Amino acid sequence: MPDHVPPGRAAHLGDFAVHPRMVLIAGFAVFVGAASAVAAFGLLKLIGLITNLVFSQRVATDLVAPGAQQHPWWLVVLAPAFGGLVIGVMARYGSEKIRGHGMPEAIEAILTGGSRVAPRVAVLKPVSSAVSIGTGGPFGAEGPIIMTGGAIGSILAQLLKLSADERKTLLVAGDIMRCSADAPARTGNAAEPCPLCPPP
Repeated sequence: MPDHVPPGRAAHLGDFAVHPRMVLIAGFAVFVGAASAVAAFGLLKLIGLITNLVFSQRVATDLVAPGAQQHPWWLVVLAPAFGGLVIGVMARYGSEKIRGHGMPEAIEAILTGGSRVAPRVAVLKPVSSAVSIGTGGPFGAEGPIIMTGGAIGSILAQLLKLSADERKTLLVAGDIMRCSADAPARTGNAAEPCPLCPPP
């Protein structure tokens, strides 16, 4: 064992015993995954709504490719700029956590924030991401889905006053659901390694 690793920490990491409380946490994780999947579905519909409003001037939630049809040059130029302005206001007066892609912020919450995510991030992140993507921003939905799902798990864990490790478990449970919400065509996703699981 390296000298810089505290004995108590090493013993904690090596404890793979199964306790009855794990069943309770697993139940919470299932709930978080389901809630996060619903949130991801809502995010995709919101992206479709904003995209249709901005580029087709119609009310619809279908996901469409803005580049599939011709648009006036001023719309192509001004739509992303307007979206960026809206997001800038949200980041300035809402939460700076919405500025990133989503996954780095979730990892930061695990490694430095005790797996705590502010409740407003769970609302502002998907809305700002929908505005960005819907107005032509060069981003995808996977990062925001990860951050939103993680926020749901973290908020539930904070409300239940769970430990840091249990908060981490529920935060990661919110990430795992992205496999079915954002990339259903890939096989074996439920078993793929989670990008938010830090090394021991």
